[in-house]
Amino acid sequence: MLSVLSYGRIVARAVLGGLSQTDGRDYSLITASCGFGKDFRKGILKKGMCYGDDACFIARHKSADVLGVADGVGGWRDYGVDPSQFSATLMRTCERLVKEGRFTPSSPVGILTSGYYELLQNKVPLLGSSTACIVVLDRQSHRIHTCNLGDSGFLVVRGGEVVHRSDEQQHYFNTPFQLSIAPPGAEGVVLSDSPEAADSSSFDVQLGDIILTASDGLFDNMPDYMILQELKKLKNTNYDSIQQTARSIAEQAHQLAYDPNYMSPFAQFACDNGLNVRGGKPDDITVLLSIVAEYTD
Repeated sequence: MLSVLSYGRIVARAVLGGLSQTDGRDYSLITASCGFGKDFRKGILKKGMCYGDDACFIARHKSADVLGVADGVGGWRDYGVDPSQFSATLMRTCERLVKEGRFTPSSPVGILTSGYYELLQNKVPLLGSSTACIVVLDRQSHRIHTCNLGDSGFLVVRGGEVVHRSDEQQHYFNTPFQLSIAPPGAEGVVLSDSPEAADSSSFDVQLGDIILTASDGLFDNMPDYMILQELKKLKNTNYDSIQQTARSIAEQAHQLAYDPNYMSPFAQFACDNGLNVRGGKPDDITVLLSIVAEYTD
């Protein structure tokens, strides 16, 4: 026979469980960004929302919060093309589409596709390639919808553990899936993937969940356990605290990138592919750090 106290606890848990499943509050993301350009060692190089050849955006609409990260392919520099122009233009275009409400929260790949095809139709010549990751929080449904093309990506952390993550897309070692615009006549020579090839996912989130969206410059230099150690320093949900933690993560990744004796995740992956590599991977680093919070105007 249940005691009155035990019965009360069961009822309370049932009531609370029902409330959590029918939470009528809107959610939002509190997001801060930080990053480094590969060739800027003494501090943060920031031009708009660009860090070196990386670009990103943070946009809000009445129905959703949207994040994006793109990593321009540096090999274009060998042909006199600035790789940052493609990634920055792609992210600016996606940001504008969100702010104009020309998107569906459950379809981030639609944002990426529309943005990319606008670039293809651009009257101003634009050449280059880029990976891309877009994360959308639907405020009312409390669901995250994502698309990831290439080796940028995201982690979702709850209770100190990774509960969701993006899948990296590689054609072969160090050659990620990418969107491209090639010079006339070279379309079949330049590697180019369709935005529809992006890996898509959807899942529920809870208040207090941490979402880390970043370029490969972070993930190639910091394994999960190091990232989780840094996230433990995040003690509250105000913007300044989030910004401080984002900066701490970006700074540590930047330092490790130039450590010749460090066995980085990139070096380990290279060894797994039969290459004798050691050290960090000097690269542009972009970090968007978000916490799921109750929406306020």
